[in-house]
Amino acid sequence: MRCPRCGTLYPGEARFCKRDGVQLVKEPTTPPNRSAEWPQYGPPSSGARAVPTTPQPSSRPPSHATMAGLVLDERYRIERKVGEGGMSFVYLAQDLETNERVAIKILSPALSADRNSLARLRREAALAGRLAHPNVCHIIRLGETDTGMVYVVMPFVEGELLCDRTHRMGHIPLAEVVPFVRDIAAGLQVAHQLRIIHRDLKPENVMLCREPGGAERAVVMDFGLAKDRRAGAEAEKLTATGIVLGTPEFMSPEQLRGKPLDPRTDVYSLALMTFEMLTGKLPFEGRSQQELMLARLRSDPIPLRKMRPELDYPADVERVLLKGMARDLNDRFATAPDFAEALARAASGDNTELGFLDRLLGR
Repeated sequence: MRCPRCGTLYPGEARFCKRDGVQLVKEPTTPPNRSAEWPQYGPPSSGARAVPTTPQPSSRPPSHATMAGLVLDERYRIERKVGEGGMSFVYLAQDLETNERVAIKILSPALSADRNSLARLRREAALAGRLAHPNVCHIIRLGETDTGMVYVVMPFVEGELLCDRTHRMGHIPLAEVVPFVRDIAAGLQVAHQLRIIHRDLKPENVMLCREPGGAERAVVMDFGLAKDRRAGAEAEKLTATGIVLGTPEFMSPEQLRGKPLDPRTDVYSLALMTFEMLTGKLPFEGRSQQELMLARLRSDPIPLRKMRPELDYPADVERVLLKGMARDLNDRFATAPDFAEALARAASGDNTELGFLDRLLGR
């Protein structure tokens, strides 16, 4: 069974997603290619038109859900739909100018008609254009047709979502988690240096891409809820507070309270994700989403080695995670690379590095 919203897979007896509360749907016997397409934003295009490759019997504009076979903006030949959600339809397309495969995300009619949503999308495009980095996805192009159809052009990225990898394996070995965390931290640092906070960091927003040589690279995706810390009151009104935007399961305590955010909010989410990678579970218990949120506000996380004692993780790895998940953001690592470096040093067990680790842990 699969959650149609977040894509998480569950055993056959499951009926509802633990993360979203959405009713699950049956996963095909032969699972589809889990490719994903993620934003690479740039300046809006002008004069965009959806042009059919063959004459159409009707002059009505094509449906957002049935774009296959059309050429968008006289440049992108749409091949097939590869995904859809409550706010958009995603298509695989070919860029006729570069001959490269791209993904086209077309906003739903309701979202395209929402002025606030469009303003947020344009602001997101302006932010994401400054995020070019191997560990971050950014939008290539933002366009709007003469019929009001809003779309974004993105690279077609093939790989495995981090949530699918963790679910498939049960937990990911420490030696594999460390480079993934370093990649994610490097991508976040680029955004943080630009005073951009992701604010919706979760395993569903990280893609594991295999390089030609066989190595894997983690890419942070979907800065759709990114918040520019320099944004004015108008932008603040668009993004609202963390209690409204974001995924509650990986929100920091300050985000759950709707408090001001800074890069340490993403550090908290990254530490939670790391704990889940290493154990296959989250470090808080609750029978509902509300109870889980309250646990993060009031309780300390379950220690790593208590959650999975049979995996025999080093004690310093546990200490690094607890510092990263501290309820008070002043007790966390100052930057995502600091957290990633401390995790790597703790995992190595190299006693010559303990002085450095002690400084990062504040001991």
